[in-house]
Amino acid sequence: MKLFHLSDLHIGKQLNGYSLKENQEAVLNQIVEYAGLEHPDAIMICGDIYDKTAPSAEAYTIFGNFLEALSQISPQITVLIIAGNHDSPERLSYAGSFLEKHRIHLSVFPPRKPEDFLKKVVLTDEYGPLNFYLLPFLKPGYVRQLCPDNPPEGYEQAVRMVLSRELVDKNQRNILLSHQFYTGGGMDPQTCESEQTVIMAGGLDRVDALVLQDFDYTALGHIHGPQNVFGERIRYCGSPYKYSVSEEHHKKSVTVLHMGKKGDKPELQFLPLCGIQDVRQERGSLKEVIRRATKENCHDFIRVTLTDEDEPYRIRERLEEVYDHLLELRVENERTREKLMDVEEPVPVLNPLEAFHQFYHAVRGEELSEEAQKIIETIVQEAKEEEGI
Repeated sequence: MKLFHLSDLHIGKQLNGYSLKENQEAVLNQIVEYAGLEHPDAIMICGDIYDKTAPSAEAYTIFGNFLEALSQISPQITVLIIAGNHDSPERLSYAGSFLEKHRIHLSVFPPRKPEDFLKKVVLTDEYGPLNFYLLPFLKPGYVRQLCPDNPPEGYEQAVRMVLSRELVDKNQRNILLSHQFYTGGGMDPQTCESEQTVIMAGGLDRVDALVLQDFDYTALGHIHGPQNVFGERIRYCGSPYKYSVSEEHHKKSVTVLHMGKKGDKPELQFLPLCGIQDVRQERGSLKEVIRRATKENCHDFIRVTLTDEDEPYRIRERLEEVYDHLLELRVENERTREKLMDVEEPVPVLNPLEAFHQFYHAVRGEELSEEAQKIIETIVQEAKEEEGI
């Protein structure tokens, strides 16, 4: 069975105030073209469809046009969609029953009551059934009522509890769609600027990928850089477009998954995606940076770092005469380095856990016990959930 794995479309996102509408439409159109040529059996979209919980009318239109274009491909392609942390479940689920008639399956809420389970979609090929389990983004508070006498204390316990309730037939092929921060072998996935604001300080949102061992492939969303976790059976496909300068060297693509018979290693191939404008950095003297401008790259979204020792005249104006999408201007030379050295060391901004650790040590003269630390982590997490963080 051939499958497309996508995530983190972030439709409606802006880059330092610049609209990305044309770039997002360009990559979505490329995906539709690939789907028409490759005819996958299903397309998995693993969360963060929109960039904001209250998307604009324009964002709704862009995604609606994308789904409509996919639905017109013959033979018809099944589309599986889960909500990410940027999505509003209520808004994303609008017209869900109508979409299912067109083989577009949405899962926006995790199980919240004892009688609830993950949405399951089954497709069949020459090797038998292939079971898709749809797990949208969750916080511990979302699933607390599944086990009110012993509610989960953190993200990993919450995911583990939800998955443990599923009767996964290990003799059949099983795929999970999920949008969480999974780690493998004690190693965090590589992150970039565009997603670091949603990665929780203190690692409270980390989920050990060992919880995914019942699945033949786990299609992940949440991290914008394409990468595997514990081999090719657990994968972040990455975003289809660069959403920060730190993604400059990412190779954006559609991950194509080929599932053979039970026990076979999943085969992956990658179909390149490219927006109209690149997102990148320029570094050097003002003259060097201006000299490197061409018809092909002058419209890119760029961050410029100038190394001139003497500050040139009208820096920003001269740059914007040749680069019309300037994201950020930095100056790095001997003078700015000396300034940094002369400035007193700034007071670090601590996350709540670190701040409490310091406070407790200052008052009690000792470190928190492991049990006390778990209690504080739970309190901090509950406070974040109350604030909708």
